[in-house]
Amino acid sequence: MLGYRLAADALLLLHVGFVLFVVVGLALVWAGAWRGWRWVRNPVFRITHLLCIGVVVLQAWLGRICPLTIWEMTLRERAGEATYDGAFIAHWLNALLYYDAPMWVFAVVYTTFAALVMASWVWIPPRRR
Repeated sequence: MLGYRLAADALLLLHVGFVLFVVVGLALVWAGAWRGWRWVRNPVFRITHLLCIGVVVLQAWLGRICPLTIWEMTLRERAGEATYDGAFIAHWLNALLYYDAPMWVFAVVYTTFAALVMASWVWIPPRRR
């Protein structure tokens, strides 16, 4: 049971890391363009960033729940957990990630964010190899 709980907590951390990569990644691209940081024009970073938000948008428009969420909840069920009240970090990370809103709201927000990511390719293009 403890192994499932630890795995669920690790997956939650991975999920938060993914979200931070997508959200903070765009902010860093903009800040880096303003500050002259060359690494924000790295094509591997930029393509990975674009693909990540693309997957999120696709899932939202298809009405699918993120696989990381499904796997985490499955692990928590196997651990015998019904809620996040057992671990402080898990509780707060959960509060940051999950909101109660209609699915269309998420689709619109994710799509708007993805449009900003795509616009950054025009405003701040990745460097060519």
